[in-house]
Amino acid sequence: MIFTIIGGLILLALLGAPLFTVIIAAAMLGFHASDIDLSVMAIELYRIADTPILLALPLFTFAGYVLGESNTSHRLVRLTRAFMGWMPGGLAIVAFVVCALFTAFTGASGVTIVAMGALLYPALKQAGYAEDFSLGLVTTSGSLGLLLPPSLPLILYGIIAQQMSEGADISIEDLFVAGILPALLMILMLSAWSIWANRKTPVPLTPFSLKGCAAAIRESIWEIPLPIFVFAGIYSGFFAVSEAAAVTAMYVLVVEMLIYKEISVTRLPGIIRESMIMVGGILLILGVSLAFTNFLIDIEAPMKLFRLCQSVVESKLVFLILLNLFLLVLGAMLDIFSAIIIMVPLMLPVALEYGIHPVHLGIIFLANMQIGYFTPPVGMNLFIAGYRFEKPIVDIYRATIPFMLVLLLSVLVITYWPGLSLFFLSAG
Repeated sequence: MIFTIIGGLILLALLGAPLFTVIIAAAMLGFHASDIDLSVMAIELYRIADTPILLALPLFTFAGYVLGESNTSHRLVRLTRAFMGWMPGGLAIVAFVVCALFTAFTGASGVTIVAMGALLYPALKQAGYAEDFSLGLVTTSGSLGLLLPPSLPLILYGIIAQQMSEGADISIEDLFVAGILPALLMILMLSAWSIWANRKTPVPLTPFSLKGCAAAIRESIWEIPLPIFVFAGIYSGFFAVSEAAAVTAMYVLVVEMLIYKEISVTRLPGIIRESMIMVGGILLILGVSLAFTNFLIDIEAPMKLFRLCQSVVESKLVFLILLNLFLLVLGAMLDIFSAIIIMVPLMLPVALEYGIHPVHLGIIFLANMQIGYFTPPVGMNLFIAGYRFEKPIVDIYRATIPFMLVLLLSVLVITYWPGLSLFFLSAG
């Protein structure tokens, strides 16, 4: 029965059916075959709608879209360059930091390439960095920041994990904390590689200037407090995650519309529409996927999958290697939201049986998906960069490979050193 359902799902997908229709058709077919009333799907939709943390998704998404439509990216580049431009490889490090912060709030790596590419790619070339290096840096940096709060994929993983009995102990706050050190590791390793790769390239440095730093701070003074709402508000207990999202959205709206005046009243409806289209798609897929997840649990699919894995793979280390390979391929073929919604309900119970912490699994999952965005031959960022910079896709492949290898090494560290992700959780 399960193979018939999977075959039907694959056929519908190949015929070009929307993802949510494929999932809901498979769920309905499975429940019908098991003589389970289809009203269970409506109950599942109500259950997800009744989840308080769900409010954070549209609010953080809206805030990210507003920031993407304003000149925040320009101010962020100037601010980080004023403080780090004096370092060897300073502009490259600036690019990594800026892209990571921007992606953390916008949640969409393609947006980062489009918004930051116009600033960073010409600046890197003008500063003397090689074209391949500049192209590879901007392309791979487009997905940095998915592990930093308030990343939407982190929130989505937490929501799905909380809906499952195995994930009852997972909190969004724990995921936010767990992603910080792995994200910093990736940025540090990329920065070290950039300095070493350009050690013989005469790249001019930006002299450190207190006056320049003060000017950059004044220009960004209203946007600098944004991370405070997420970090200090949540971890002090003053805000819940959904409340922090509401405060962030309101603050961004006031700053960009009334203080900087970069978002006009006439543009606001379009921004709301675009952000809510994205949220609507995620929520629709999420609702029907959780119904399908219930069917998989009813037929004990996760346990059958675990027993199959255990018959082939007994070692936890080997399982983690296979998991990394699978997620890299998955990340290249499927967008991160769909991948989380479809695969986490299957993978989480299996990983728990191998003794993998559910928070650590979330960080492993997102770290691999981050690289999947630019994994040849079909990673989404590769095509976005090729279109944005008007370069042949083969050139994009070649430019990204060194950065990809560095990030793969960082993923191995993240995977096999769980203490890196769980350090603050243990300390707490």
